Amino acid sequence: MMSRSYTNLLDLASGNFPAMGQPRERKRLPRVMTVPGVISELDDDVANSVASDVPSSVVQDRIIIVGNQLPVKAKRRPDNKGWSFSWDEDSLLLQLKDGLPEEMEVLYVGSLGADIDVSEQDDVSQVLLDRFKCVPAFLPPDILSKYYHGFCKQYLWPLFHYMLPISGNHGGRFDRSLWEAYVAANKIFSQRVIEVINPEDDYVWIHDYHLMVLPTFLRRRFNRLRMGFFLHSPFPSSEIYRTLPVREEILKALLNSDLIGFHTFDYARHFLSCCSRMLGLEYQSKRGYIGLEYYGRTVGIKIMPVGIHMGQIQSVLKLADKDWRVGELKQQFEGKTILLGVDDMDIFKGINLKLLAMEQLLKQHPKWQGRAILVQITNPARGRGRDLEEVQAEIQESCRRINDTFRLPGYEPVIFIDRPVSLSERSAYFTIAECVVVAAVRDGMNLTPYEYIVCRQGVSGSESSSEPSDPKKSMLVVSEFIGCSPSLSGAIRVNPWNIEATAEAMNEAISMADSEKHLRHEKHYKYVSTHDVAYWSRSFYQDMERTCKDHFRRRCWGIGLSFGFRVVALDPNFKKLNIDQIESAYIKSKNRAILLDYDGTVMPQTTINKTPSQEVISIINTLCSDVKNTVFVVSGRGRDSLGTWFAPCKKLGIAAEHGYFMRWSVDEDWENCGQSNDFGWIQIAEPVMNLYTEATDGSSIEKKESSLVWHHRDADPGFGAAQAKELLDHLESVLANEPVAVKSGQCIVEVKPQGISKGSVAEKIFTSMAGSGRQADFVLCIGDDRSDEDMFESIDNAMASDILTSSKSVFACTVGQKPSKAKYYLDDTSDVINMLQALAEASDPPPSP
Repeated sequence: MMSRSYTNLLDLASGNFPAMGQPRERKRLPRVMTVPGVISELDDDVANSVASDVPSSVVQDRIIIVGNQLPVKAKRRPDNKGWSFSWDEDSLLLQLKDGLPEEMEVLYVGSLGADIDVSEQDDVSQVLLDRFKCVPAFLPPDILSKYYHGFCKQYLWPLFHYMLPISGNHGGRFDRSLWEAYVAANKIFSQRVIEVINPEDDYVWIHDYHLMVLPTFLRRRFNRLRMGFFLHSPFPSSEIYRTLPVREEILKALLNSDLIGFHTFDYARHFLSCCSRMLGLEYQSKRGYIGLEYYGRTVGIKIMPVGIHMGQIQSVLKLADKDWRVGELKQQFEGKTILLGVDDMDIFKGINLKLLAMEQLLKQHPKWQGRAILVQITNPARGRGRDLEEVQAEIQESCRRINDTFRLPGYEPVIFIDRPVSLSERSAYFTIAECVVVAAVRDGMNLTPYEYIVCRQGVSGSESSSEPSDPKKSMLVVSEFIGCSPSLSGAIRVNPWNIEATAEAMNEAISMADSEKHLRHEKHYKYVSTHDVAYWSRSFYQDMERTCKDHFRRRCWGIGLSFGFRVVALDPNFKKLNIDQIESAYIKSKNRAILLDYDGTVMPQTTINKTPSQEVISIINTLCSDVKNTVFVVSGRGRDSLGTWFAPCKKLGIAAEHGYFMRWSVDEDWENCGQSNDFGWIQIAEPVMNLYTEATDGSSIEKKESSLVWHHRDADPGFGAAQAKELLDHLESVLANEPVAVKSGQCIVEVKPQGISKGSVAEKIFTSMAGSGRQADFVLCIGDDRSDEDMFESIDNAMASDILTSSKSVFACTVGQKPSKAKYYLDDTSDVINMLQALAEASDPPPSP
């Protein structure tokens, strides 16, 4: 049964939205794609892979930057006839070009911050493509409102900033029509990308939470597309994110990217925790790079805070009007100590908390009354809603109260600037401020401290800059909940909710000795000047190159419906086991070895009753009755349960507990294959396991005849994995001198005698067959987990050492599409049963008595 969270997602993915009118069919942009045989596929939305075998005629790499808004300003001409366009120099998407290779062509896809009439859209598209290499995505008004102001700003933005919609009046409750609009808008963006892409040559870099499902739309069309995504907002903890009704859809869509970027390790850690708890994916760190294995693809995780555009700020610092404004401000605030705040007007910037801290500072330290001034610059709000109106009212009331209480002739402690402020004027305020205060309760990055540091450094030759002999100095009081906080080690970090502590931090900052301010400034400036926006984009692009380098070497295909869609990427030599092929080899062979794992291979892992079905017993009996066959079940389970379950299979060989016990048929005794019968180590290992079992809710110990297994499948995933790692280290330490091996597996830690593995079982079977003159010319080995990899490796060794015949047919097969030493795979246990059934039907009948 399909989850309710997937309601109509087949419609969503194909663009059928009953609640919204279909957008008018527009003339498409001139095609830039050079890959043959693809254009005809653009007019439908079938999730076919587009990957031509004919190489593209474009030889240089190109990158398509996709963001919610293009880095272009649109302005209606004075005569009201047409539009004029110019670059938005403040746009991060434009600034990141500086870090990309000089010869790389950059194309932008995004919406315009202007309402373009439908009749003008084609002409505007052509102008933007020709002059700016920009491709606009025009969203119908009903979709735009629900997508941006609805789902993005009223739902995702608050949730990603840790604000849960506890009531209808507090944040936005989930509304499925807004989610449908979000999907519809992402699909429109995907269509614009598809119109101009060269899938074999281009990189695609998607930005921010507005476009989190776009990777799925693009991956459905181009399986091998090289694609990165960077989230500029916080990613909340899993407890918050898991409240999202479409949590798995968004998570799986992001995993269709090749590289996912975050500002801080905290944000990345929260994302990885969600992948672990909801999708069962565990990350690995190799040589400094973090990766998630997702259906054979490695999805890279990039942690790199964005920087500022040094050139832009330094050019502003040289402007004459900025120098004039600095002089004006110095005169206005002569003899005063300026604390500065520069924030967007939104509910998470903590502006009122900063005002309350200023009020507390003046109360607790009266010496600053008449001397300290907080200048708060507030950029216009980008969102809207009742919460924002309440915050604005609180801010106005706080400003009025503080000024009424502490006002003196010629002195107002709070100056509130509630209007757009140019970069030039903002730089002037930065230059004269003794300290910048950022009290956001949650913020993705916040580059205000970086801009302040560069402005305090100044540029040589500027009239406003200090004399060369004067030490540069700056001070920062920053919230510990903002993305730039970890990189500013010299800042005073505060919990903005603690008004008293924030006030004390502000006092400490402006009271600090100049020499200390200078040292902190130097440290910050060295970091900010070297980790600018170009450094950030260069680093992300290089990681995207590295992550995608094997794309065209691997075999890829898409599976799954709607947002369950994902691409499976496998080594070219790794392929699905073809029943006709194995059946043909089976019929031609004379001596066959068939080795079968049990759990996860012939018995589904999710089944509670592990007793084999009559169908499985019948198939195995048929295979065993063929005199050419040697059939073994090789399992980690105990010999009692396996012996009972397979009692009807008289000629079946069983290797229990990974081969510690073996028997060749029901009529033969169990053989002990261990090198030692000394189990004194159990007295050491069991108390240690008991300790971790008591401390880890949901864990348990399984006692076998030859081994001990600690299970944590039912424990909290994060805590269970951490405890398993600790237990592994603990056991390896206390059992270092014992004849045992300590291994970790899927939700288990196992202690077993040395020299016992499924690989040694396979080697014994092959050697025994060769010794009796029945050298195997057909090998089928199937398993699903890490312990079965030992069998696959043993087969490779047997082939190299001539234990098998030279004319052998070998089928090492894993269950599930995943990296493995096996050369073949089958999708699930039902595929395994079907294949074994086909071999049973091709078997010779038992000889007559």
